[in-house]
Amino acid sequence: MSPHVAKTTQTCFFHIRRLRQIRRLLRRGVTAKLVSAFVISRLDYGNAVLAGLPQSTIAPLQRVLNAAARLVLGLRPRDHVTAALIDLHWLPVAARIEYKLCTLVYQSVTGNAPTYINDMLQPVSDLYRLTQLRSASKGDLAVPRTRLKLGERAFRVAAPRL
Repeated sequence: MSPHVAKTTQTCFFHIRRLRQIRRLLRRGVTAKLVSAFVISRLDYGNAVLAGLPQSTIAPLQRVLNAAARLVLGLRPRDHVTAALIDLHWLPVAARIEYKLCTLVYQSVTGNAPTYINDMLQPVSDLYRLTQLRSASKGDLAVPRTRLKLGERAFRVAAPRL
């Protein structure tokens, strides 16, 4: 996963540098839209596979998001960026990954997801021995057991857990 994160980070920083060259010619709203189109869309593309990764692996992506917020708001490199992310209504990268997984689960539960996603998630009420549990009546999803840490990152385990 590290090569994927490194390549995504490299591409995003390239676009941020290019946008910084024309930043003084643009208004804040236009800059935000360009950053969203060129940078944030790359961060969000396929980020569901990053679920469960350690913070050290996700940190470069967070640095990209912080640099993008500094570009949009015209902040200096040493300025705090948390308030800027809140002002722009941008979630941190870890929260973006969780939001993506929860969105896919919601689409699956409502029947709007593709069949291959629906096949990975199983309601507790469909399991023979667990139909009497309270979680079966609440509509919870069954979380399969895994022995490996890598298995906990799989969509069929990480999505129902969230």
